[in-house]
Amino acid sequence: MNALARTGALLLAIAAALSGCVTPPKTEPQVQSIADESVGLRATTAPTVTDRWWEQYGDPQFDQLVSTALEHNPDLQQTLARVRAAQSQVQLVVAQRTPGVTLNGAEQRARWPEEYIYPPPFGGGTYWSGQLLADLSWDLDFWGKQAALIDAARSTVEAARLDSEAARLATTVALSQTYLDLNRAIALADIAQQSLEQRKRILDITRKRIDAGLDTNVELREAESAVPQAELARLQAEAAREVAVHRLAALVGDGADAYERIGKPTLNLEAALSIPTELPADLLGRRPDILAARARVEAASSERAAARAAFYPNVNLSAFAGFQAIGLDNLFEANNRTYGFGPAISLPLFESKRLKSQFNTATALQDEAVSSYNGVVLSAVQQVADQLTQVNYSAQQLQQARATLTAAEEAYRLAQKRYEAGLANYLSVLTTETQVLNARTTFVDILHQQALARVSLLLAVGGNFTAAS
Repeated sequence: MNALARTGALLLAIAAALSGCVTPPKTEPQVQSIADESVGLRATTAPTVTDRWWEQYGDPQFDQLVSTALEHNPDLQQTLARVRAAQSQVQLVVAQRTPGVTLNGAEQRARWPEEYIYPPPFGGGTYWSGQLLADLSWDLDFWGKQAALIDAARSTVEAARLDSEAARLATTVALSQTYLDLNRAIALADIAQQSLEQRKRILDITRKRIDAGLDTNVELREAESAVPQAELARLQAEAAREVAVHRLAALVGDGADAYERIGKPTLNLEAALSIPTELPADLLGRRPDILAARARVEAASSERAAARAAFYPNVNLSAFAGFQAIGLDNLFEANNRTYGFGPAISLPLFESKRLKSQFNTATALQDEAVSSYNGVVLSAVQQVADQLTQVNYSAQQLQQARATLTAAEEAYRLAQKRYEAGLANYLSVLTTETQVLNARTTFVDILHQQALARVSLLLAVGGNFTAAS
């Protein structure tokens, strides 16, 4: 056995003997992850749709807004920056595991001690001295601490990447919801404008009826007051439209100069994002926020493993080689070569409290990560169930609202003709006009709610489901 082997064996034996002085505590995680099978997190058979699902609306303006948002949205850019930062951290941790080599050079002029330490002519004299050394240091990582830290860093990168995917999906969904709000506001403004025109016509009819002696000033005042009410509704809808435009501009990363460029939507609401008759529960396994939460659990587990490995001795291999001489003119002569190598060991003999605190903290953080993961999973299950309920019931409500609107419009048409012919009073016209206005508004609201539910369901299942055939 050579000297290096004997020295290494001795150091390892000492390390093994002394490592018992500082042992990890018996702290174990207290929180268990939800079983994937119990909530449908298996994604082996889930169907997919195109990533550009928003194109199903058939609105070129909306397609352009989404493309711009995915490129310029500030929140999305932040998540991409976090991914780059996490990737850099992995490179740093990996670099710490590989051998490190440095080249060190120095020169100095100094008076050397008397000859009883250094022989003449150096003793008692003043000379230049210099050295040029290449130093190597390598953490052998016997206990896997560095490997665990690398695993933790890589899991953190994966979590950051998945956060970016979740932000991308959330951005498209937020943009869709805002664009749907704009569509609703414009539809309500159109209804208010129709109502305004209808009430103006009724006002003209009422004035003619007064001239004919069929109505009184009471009916005239009622007809006159109905006109500003319709104008008020139109103004409120216009305000909602402008607010939606402002939100859209912010989501795509633009300012006030974009307001004028956003026009009226041309969405095909009833045909877009059709829901399949059945959604497999394993769709949840593709949700990026669930996958990111799981990656953070893995990162926390690796951090805990690294904290456990810190209780054991740290063994390094170090070496140097170069030149060292008194007098710079002969620094690189063969006789001035110098080198050395050997293992080094550090034992955490008096750091028990600090190491135990770090290990207990890492264990608690793992429990926190698992609890967060469970919360994300349970929230996802509820979101899918809620949105499926909204989609299913909104379809039934829309059918009823359409029938109600058809009947109300026919009743209003008949009431208006009877009033114009002098066969009915103003109250019947006002009643049927209110009914048709409410029916139109209800139809727009339910159609809007159905579209929102479909988009929210798409978010809840992670951005993919098969369109109904």
